[in-house]
Amino acid sequence: MMAALRERAIVSSRSVPSLPRHVRIQYDPVRQAFAVLSPEKVFWPNEISLDILRRCNGQSSVERIIADLAADYEAYPRDVAADVVAFLQEWSDKLLVKL
Repeated sequence: MMAALRERAIVSSRSVPSLPRHVRIQYDPVRQAFAVLSPEKVFWPNEISLDILRRCNGQSSVERIIADLAADYEAYPRDVAADVVAFLQEWSDKLLVKL
């Protein structure tokens, strides 16, 4: 039996990312770090990745996330845009972020 292929979602500046129900961010007191939990997998994102994921609230556009991150890190939006889009695309491809 063949599984239906899902059409790949492509990140755009107007995308409004969110975390699917099966994905959550949780603090691990033993490692003193935040983990991203999904069924059968645990990810240990770095601080910037965590900042991006926390902004995936289903309300902020990618453009807004980029602007907010640039302000927080005192950078130009154009300097962080490619990295943010690439990160969100990778996580969307892994079904860990909804677009």
